Order: sequence, then structure tokens, then C-alpha cells
Amino acid sequence: MATQESEATKATVSNGEVSVSSNGTAATTDDQTVQTAENAQDPQQQQQPPNAWQVIKGVLFRIFIIWAISSWFRRGPSTPDPSTPAGAPRVPSRNLFTKDTLMDLYVYVSQDEVFSDFNNTEALFWFHRDLVYGDWATGENGDGCYEQYKEMDIPENVQQNGSLYMHVYFTKSGFHPDPKRKGQYRRLATVHTTRMLNKFKRRKFMKTKNLLTGETEADPEVIKRAESHGPVEIISHWHPNLTINMVDDHTAWVKGSVPPPLDQHVKFDAVSGDYYPIVYFNDYWNLQKDYYPINDTLTTLPLRLNYCPLSLWRWQLYAAQNARSPWNFLPEDTYEQSDEDQDSVKVALLETNPYLLGLTIVVSIVHSIFEFLAFKNDIQFWNSRQSLEGLSVRSIIFGVFQSLVVLLYILDNETNFVVQVSVFIGLLIDLWKITKVMDVKLDRENKIAGVLPRLVFNDKSTYVKSSTKIYDDMAFKYLSWLLYPLFGCYAVYSLLYVEHKGWYSWVLSMLYGFLLTFGFITMTPQLFINYKMKSVAHLPWRMLTYKALNTFIDDLFAFVIKMPMMYRIGCLRDDVVFFIYLYQRWIYRVDPNRVNEFGTSGVEPVPENTEAADDAPAAAAAITDKPEGEKKND
Repeated sequence: MATQESEATKATVSNGEVSVSSNGTAATTDDQTVQTAENAQDPQQQQQPPNAWQVIKGVLFRIFIIWAISSWFRRGPSTPDPSTPAGAPRVPSRNLFTKDTLMDLYVYVSQDEVFSDFNNTEALFWFHRDLVYGDWATGENGDGCYEQYKEMDIPENVQQNGSLYMHVYFTKSGFHPDPKRKGQYRRLATVHTTRMLNKFKRRKFMKTKNLLTGETEADPEVIKRAESHGPVEIISHWHPNLTINMVDDHTAWVKGSVPPPLDQHVKFDAVSGDYYPIVYFNDYWNLQKDYYPINDTLTTLPLRLNYCPLSLWRWQLYAAQNARSPWNFLPEDTYEQSDEDQDSVKVALLETNPYLLGLTIVVSIVHSIFEFLAFKNDIQFWNSRQSLEGLSVRSIIFGVFQSLVVLLYILDNETNFVVQVSVFIGLLIDLWKITKVMDVKLDRENKIAGVLPRLVFNDKSTYVKSSTKIYDDMAFKYLSWLLYPLFGCYAVYSLLYVEHKGWYSWVLSMLYGFLLTFGFITMTPQLFINYKMKSVAHLPWRMLTYKALNTFIDDLFAFVIKMPMMYRIGCLRDDVVFFIYLYQRWIYRVDPNRVNEFGTSGVEPVPENTEAADDAPAAAAAITDKPEGEKKND
């Protein structure tokens, strides 16, 4: 039974850090890091990076959502090509570069997005003659790959957040990419693509201070930049590794019918109708932590370029990973945090044992299925519930308060849009439960300010007339003796030792931290009611079982995969509560003679005759009376 607070904590771990918007080629880099305002925060306020276990579950969920959206909005018939007569059949095209074509590689680096200075020798970064298209056996390591490394001087404009572009040309052997060279340039023999080498990332400054003293532990230089550049600064970053892949593909693509996201990379010639070889800039294995800012302290920029052939199916995998079209309605911050989350997946793929990784993926799918089943059974239980006997209504109300605090907290910390929507849906479900455990009515006579009708909440009769309400009130009374002192101590600690943006942020972070640390205590009133009623038949056991199985899975991976200690403690405390539920189920055995809340029992009805009439009082006593050992003074 993983708690909602633990889930929200894992989802909000990237707040306040430098956001990024790229993907990556794995290689070693210099030990340079990006300074952020988060480094100046108190360690109690810093949040842990997402663990691979939760990220893999999130990626699987996103894959399912993307598949569902693409299936729902499936592309219709392709738009007729205006260059062909209406109704004319489309002819499959071919690759303009046949297998084993000899090629020359030209790589130019320039500040211009549109390159034309082919005579500038300083702009020529790499020239390689007689590459073989589709060759997998040559090269320095016998894999068809070649490498070029240089350290380039940094232009002044690039140091001032300017852009640096790389222009890549593949020409058939003997041709030149310069269109001005008559006799040496041929359009159908030249493949050209451009890539911006630097990446622009958002650096967010969090202005926090001690609310009592007004002091902060943040670096004065960081505070000065925050005052001059505002809360968000756009900074150019650099990664020294990039791979140029030429896809070894000769598929007879039909223009207008290339499936997404491959259609973004296949370029057709307007005249011949054939397509150019696919050149793909592969930076998938470039981790975001390896990027560093370009500033005045740098004098040169190292760049290691690799040229490698790439198979069609591997290119499809890379293209699918970088596809973002189904999420176009989301803000850019969502993409940036998504790239940060993908880093955890990449590290897991690089460093985790393959067998353990495969087991993680399988169990992640099972975990997602259990989560869905728990959600479904929870909705079914409360939707069909007629009696509230034995159920803690106060716990449901307190759950609404918890969900509201979590939602306000993640909104204050600018969590990504997907997390905000999921938490908001959880709050709506909790509010819906209120309508099932209480009578909610509109009082149109006593309006608020004489305009708005007043909401009136009344306990249901099945809750008031039973002993459940007495036990529920008693449980929360005893619980308050423990919660209020802990709440006061945590509030004082948060105010004295943790920096905040303001009083509103202090209230939210204090409430959220308290619920995260001591929220499991609110699960104990139901245990107390079970103890007093000597029964657990009223509990939603299917939902509890699915949640418990998920918690056991989390326990397993909490010791295998690196996770925050608070999350491990959360899994352990949920296990303890569930084992207490199991113990209560064992000691409070099911009595088939006992009439349940629907007025039925497990005993077959007795035929209506004289003996049945004579034995009726005794049978009624057997059904209603408790055993002598259970007659306790409540």
C-alpha cells in the first residue's frame, strides 16, 4: 500500500534544478558541472533524483499512452502530392545512393545557420575520402566507424550565448558540396544536413531564505545573477561527443506514406521522387549531467565526432525514443524534465545486469497491472457500498486533505504537467468518495454572502446509528495526542533550519513534509475500528491485496535499485500496517452465521415448519449473540 505522498515525492524530485532539453552518445567527459541554485539549498530541502525503478514504470506508462493516442488519432489517407496528377498511383522510390557507393565526408563548423563559405579552410572540421556506403567491416576498429577529435577556439559570440552549427555533407566520390563549383557539384550526388552543436538549457534560481532571520546560505554570486537575469536564465551548454549515423537502408519508401516518426528524417527529391540517404545525428547516450555551460572561463571547445553506419531497426528505436509529437500540447518544461528522467533509464541500461534489467521490466509491467486493478476495485467498492458500518469516514476526509496539500505543494514547486494532472485526478477521486460516505446537499436558504448556495455535509444514517462513529471518533482522539506534538515539533524545525521562498511555501512544505513522514499514522484508525468490532469483513480486501502486492514489489527493488531512504521507510511502514490487517483477518475469523451489512448470512434458510418456528428464537440468538469470549466491555 504505497502512500500517495511517497509517489508524489518521487515525481517532484527534479524541481529547482537546471532543466535540460536534449538526448544523448555515451562517452567520458571532463569533470565540469553546472552550478544551480539548488546547490545552495539546505540538504533537508533538496530532493532525490528519480530512481530507475520508478522511471521504468513511467516510461512503460508513457509508451502505452503514446500508443493509445496514435491508435485513436490514426493518420487518414495521405494528402495527394500536388506534383502528381490527381488519382495517379504513387511509384515506390529508391535510395539515391546505391549499396557500396563511394562517398566523401565534409564537416564544416560555423556560426552561420546557412553555410556558404566553402573556401574557408578554418571552417572545415573534418574531411574523409572514399567512405563506403553500407560498409560494416572497415574503419579503425573493423566496425565501419571513424573518429575525428579537435579542440576549437571559442568565438566571442558563442561565449555570449551565441550558437554554433555543424554542416555535414556526403557527396559521391569526386564531387564537391559547393554549388558554385561548376562540373564538381551535382544535386543528386550531395546529401546535406545541419545540426546546432550547443544546447540551450534553463537554469532556475530559487530565492529562498530563513523566514526568521532573513539570511540565506546561497552563493552571493548566484543571488547577484538571479537579480540581474531574473528567476530563469537561458544558458548555452556543450557536450564534446556526437555521432553521425548514415542509415543503411534501401527500402522502397512511398512519398507521403512513410510512417511517423520516420517521415521526419526521410527526404525526397522534388524532381526525381527518390530519397536521399538518411543522416541521423545520434546523441541518445549523451547524459544530461555531462553537459557544461559555455562561459568566459572556457578557451576551447573539445569535439569528438564519430561516423558509423546504422541499421534500419536500430534507427527506428532511436527515432521512436526522440519522438514527441503525441505530447505537443504539453509545455516545454515537460520535455526537459522528461529528458532528465530518461537519463536514469540510460544509466540503468548501461550499468545494470541484463538479467536484472529484464526482471525489472517484467515486474514493472506486473506492478502497473496491479495498480490498475487496485484502482478499479477501489472505485467498485465505494460505488456499490450501501452501509458504512466498520469503515473510518474520518480517514476518507483526512485523505482529501492530504491530496489537497500534495497538489498545492507540487504546484508551488512547478512540477511538470503530467504529474500535476495525475495528482489532480487523485484529488477528484477522493472528493467523489466524500459523496459516498456523507450526505452532501446544497442549502439554498442560507447562502454565502447572499449569493452562493452553502454546502452542507451530514453523516449517513448507517454511520451514525452504528458503533463505528463512536470508535472512529475515539481513534482520532487518541491519534491527536500523538499527531499534534509531532506536528508542532516539525513546524518549529522547518521554520528554524529550512529555507523557504515565503510563508505560503513554508506552510505547504511543512504540511507536506509532516504528512510524508507521519502520514502512515492516519492508517491506524481503521485498525482500531477493526479491533473494537472484532471484524474485518467490511474492508475492500481486493484493493488492499493489490496495493500490498505492489508494496512488496517496491520492497524487493528498494534493496536492489538505489532509492531514497525515505521511500524505503515508506514501503516498510506500509508492509507493517498490512501485516496487522492480515493478523486481524486471521484472529477475526469469518462467522457464516453472522448477518452482514446487507442483511444476509452464509447459512441456508430453514424451511417454514413447526420445528423451525420453535427453533426460531434459538437460531436468532445464535446469529446475533457474540461468543462469550468476545463479549468485552467496549
